[in-house]
Amino acid sequence: MKIPNRIQPLVDDGAVDAVLQRLKSGKEADVYTVLCGGKIQCAKVYKEAAQRSFKQAVQYQEGRKVRNSRSTRAMQKGSKFGRKQQEETWQMAEVDALFRLADAGVRVPQPYMCIDGVLLMELVTDADGAVAPRLSDVTLTKEMAVTDFDTMIRNIVRMLCAGLVHGDLSEFNVLLDANGPVIIDLPQAVDAAANNHAESMFERDVNNITAYYGQFDPQLLQTRYAKEIWALYEDGKLTPETPLTGLFVEEDHDVDMDSLVDEIIAAEDEFYDRKRAAEERDQQYD
Repeated sequence: MKIPNRIQPLVDDGAVDAVLQRLKSGKEADVYTVLCGGKIQCAKVYKEAAQRSFKQAVQYQEGRKVRNSRSTRAMQKGSKFGRKQQEETWQMAEVDALFRLADAGVRVPQPYMCIDGVLLMELVTDADGAVAPRLSDVTLTKEMAVTDFDTMIRNIVRMLCAGLVHGDLSEFNVLLDANGPVIIDLPQAVDAAANNHAESMFERDVNNITAYYGQFDPQLLQTRYAKEIWALYEDGKLTPETPLTGLFVEEDHDVDMDSLVDEIIAAEDEFYDRKRAAEERDQQYD
């Protein structure tokens, strides 16, 4: 097939021997199978910002650290250099997340390198060596759904323990290989501690996965892992091995409005007492 323009420099440099086929065209990238040193790999070619259909990018970038202060200023000004730096930051976020999660034991494709907007990584395959299907394209038995759902929850926990939230997790960005689910598509991954939207994104991720597996075992729909896991995380009690129940009861506190109003009035009285005392001292020195 014709070599895509973004991959051509990698072919010229010998990093890629040949482009075999295009696997998919997604909202933020096109994905190809390529031959590298006699081994079939996956090449993810990121689209330019104007071509990307992924929404709310700013929301996902909140809390991301940029090492170079000059780059930070340029990105804030929106200059040509700043836009280029913003694109590179967006792309490298997935590379960093993949290495970080692989080290944490999360099932993700092994990344190799990212050059000029092209990410080379492991090609995830099924038991027969064919390209692994997306979770959305398979039908599971009840037993398989329960087993894989447990695997996904554990991967999500490991991801959170590594400080990351996927941010766009669903059956459309999970592959199913011979050993179970593999999480993909991570350029929008957010810092769990630094992003103010992390909790809501995490809950959406878990609920999406629960809804998918719940098609095959409706009992899974009764679980409340998102609330349980996040509460443990906030309390500093979450580890990759923390036992989970899938249950969560939200605390319901009754508000004593009379006491609350009394506290507000007392605070106001104290403020005005201090203010009057200060004014009287000032008058003594005049």
